[in-house]
Amino acid sequence: MRLFERKDGEDGIPRHGKVRPDDGVPAFWAWWEETRPRIDSLVAADDIIGMGELVDRAVLTLHPDLKWELAPGKEAAHALVVTAAGDAELRPLAHRWAAAAPEGDLLWEFHPSRQADPRATERTVNVDGDLLKLDKLTLGLRVPRDGSRVDVSAYHPAFADLDADDRMDATLIALDWLLGEDEVARWVGEIMPVTFEPIDAVAAAHLPAVVADLAADLAPAAGEEQWALLEGQTGGGAPLTATARHPLRPVDHPLFDQHVQIAVPYRHRDEGGLPAGDSVAALRAFEERLSAGLLDRRETALLAVHVSAEGLRVFHVYADSEGDAAAWAKELAKGWDEGKARVTVADDPAWTAVAPFLT
Repeated sequence: MRLFERKDGEDGIPRHGKVRPDDGVPAFWAWWEETRPRIDSLVAADDIIGMGELVDRAVLTLHPDLKWELAPGKEAAHALVVTAAGDAELRPLAHRWAAAAPEGDLLWEFHPSRQADPRATERTVNVDGDLLKLDKLTLGLRVPRDGSRVDVSAYHPAFADLDADDRMDATLIALDWLLGEDEVARWVGEIMPVTFEPIDAVAAAHLPAVVADLAADLAPAAGEEQWALLEGQTGGGAPLTATARHPLRPVDHPLFDQHVQIAVPYRHRDEGGLPAGDSVAALRAFEERLSAGLLDRRETALLAVHVSAEGLRVFHVYADSEGDAAAWAKELAKGWDEGKARVTVADDPAWTAVAPFLT
């Protein structure tokens, strides 16, 4: 069930944006250990409101825009889900919260996103007091040509009586239950609740199979990486080339919240400003050193994209801010001898710096 959705300013709590990834996490789990006997007794007494008031205040200390749910567990009786609810800026915080959780037991397990429920179509969504049975939900599904996501048109007979926001809320909850929140972020593209059933609609229960087929078609061979080679122009009209990891999705690396940009000027260029002559080999050697170092840090960093234009190649690395990738990149850049390499480091959990390349 979804509990205690907050609105801006409710309870006098101001909304704020960025937080340190670990803010409040140790305090939350210390509170959980101390308060768990009371929580267990409230759940056993089916006092969900009382339990909810306790947990809501604790989640608030993490970030006021996080959402949480009490859900059926996969292995345990109950699951506590603290989720960014699609907010990429908050996803690392939710995952750090889950990574610090105590080991699950017979009563409790912990998740940083809504989990798929094999019995999702037997469940009911509560939207402002309106109960929507998901066995009546149907979906129009379309995968655009050469696409890597499935577009969804969602229809329920009750949608005609709901406003647009409530229709979307119900649809998002249903999709999360059908696929799991992270799988929705990976594989679902445009989402459109509709008040008339699509001509080619299928029962909602078919969505996981459609997504599984799409994922199988796009999966690289074991141990291989896939890259897309792209050409374009800069804002000033100069030629541009880019190499981007494919697929490139922040949800696949939820703790990589730090953007490390390495900009290296190259001396030899063609008339369009792209690398030429000895600079081609120098850039290739630099990228090999970069890739080797990132391979050693594959659990904490990756090269997402590099772009060349107007005498400059920019490498976009994403890393766990608790790792050493930024310091290592600065040392690596000192070895570039065709000009002064510059390394800039910034918080970017939503990967906004490479937004045009996300798939």
